[in-house]
Amino acid sequence: MLKAGVLGAGHLGKIHLRLLHQSKKYNLVGFYDADETNGKKIEAELGYKYFNTIEGLIDAVDVVDIVTPTLSHFECAKLAISKGKHIFIEKPITNTVEEAEIIRSMVAENHVKGQVGHVERFNPAFKAVKHQIDNPMFIETHRLAEFNPRGTDVPVVLDLMIHDIDIILSVVQSKVKTISASGVSVISDTPDIANARIEFENGCVANLTASRISLKNMRKTRFFQKDAYISVDFLEKKCEVVKMKDAPESPGDFDMILQNAEGVKKQIYFDNPEVSDNNAILDELETFADAINNNTTPIVTLNDGTEALRVATMIIEQF
Repeated sequence: MLKAGVLGAGHLGKIHLRLLHQSKKYNLVGFYDADETNGKKIEAELGYKYFNTIEGLIDAVDVVDIVTPTLSHFECAKLAISKGKHIFIEKPITNTVEEAEIIRSMVAENHVKGQVGHVERFNPAFKAVKHQIDNPMFIETHRLAEFNPRGTDVPVVLDLMIHDIDIILSVVQSKVKTISASGVSVISDTPDIANARIEFENGCVANLTASRISLKNMRKTRFFQKDAYISVDFLEKKCEVVKMKDAPESPGDFDMILQNAEGVKKQIYFDNPEVSDNNAILDELETFADAINNNTTPIVTLNDGTEALRVATMIIEQF
């Protein structure tokens, strides 16, 4: 079992602590939190060992799980990598693209592995249909959340939209060509609502909307490709695939047939893939353990995290 330690014991950090403690692939050694009062309280209530210093925790483990505020990701990762430790780092990977590039270089130089916590890659609804997403040419995403003061220290693009940016970059095999975007600050000092249009060199267009002051929660993405429409509900963990194929010469009474202006007939049929229940955060942590143990490439690489941050930064620069 890999010895693991968590940096940061806020809302998400406590979830990571619980899951690492449950996992059969990790031995949770303990955690560090800059707020000593909070750290001692968690140690007393939950029994996880609290380390007084970052260095003390890093020295005691094989894998450092960085769940601190984004502004501190870079320094935490640098320290862990310099001591030869593998790093799991929550999204966004760092505060700036330049910091992310340094982290990537350090990981390569120190022969350790790194993974970024883009958890939606492990959402069971997305996993159920990912193999059917083939050269999408239009993608539409809506990620809406009710207001929560947690996370408002960064623009909504880095708080919410970056999830969808990563998903889109993982399925569109083309370089970004142009980006246009707009954002509005309503409650926070940074934009709370944002819309972005990303055009890729292969002609694919992605339209992304994110809000953290919505009256309801929504996390939906729709992929349109030749002869297929694929919908993923990341919140409800549901998916739907609608496909078209050449219509049979003698369609059945209940077959759905469309005919275009040229007289070409297509049959519409529905495919609802089975969605297997899982804990996405546990999955991402345990697949990282597999990558370390088997010396394979992590599912969400530091390069993936860097490119998602790069696109997010380009969107923010449009505001």
